[in-house]
Amino acid sequence: MEIRRNGSRPSRKGPAENFTGSVRIDPLFDPPDPARAYGALVTFEPGARTAWHTHPLGQTLIVTSGCGWTQCVDGSKEEIRPGDVIWCPPGRKHWHGATATTAMSHIAIVEKLNGKAVDWMEQVSEEQYLA
Repeated sequence: MEIRRNGSRPSRKGPAENFTGSVRIDPLFDPPDPARAYGALVTFEPGARTAWHTHPLGQTLIVTSGCGWTQCVDGSKEEIRPGDVIWCPPGRKHWHGATATTAMSHIAIVEKLNGKAVDWMEQVSEEQYLA
């Protein structure tokens, strides 16, 4: 058994190649092999968002505060609020982040396949974000 205390793993900024705007990532858990699940608390300031991306084994988001948006490549932009649980299937291209005026935090849970949890793609344009 391993116990990790909250705050024992440092926060980091979301890298500009994968995010637009101010994003903080607080790791929650990342167990050793053969476990595959990884979790983080991700906080988006107003206007901040991910780039388009997919997950080889899907992704669960649990909105904890604020108000945000999420969208799959072939769907409409959806509002997300605290308590919402979002499932994105494996390989489905999507993005998520805060609204233009309100910050949003969510817990993101993904599984790694062959050591990889996400495939990053192009940035979400302002036009796509505000549509």
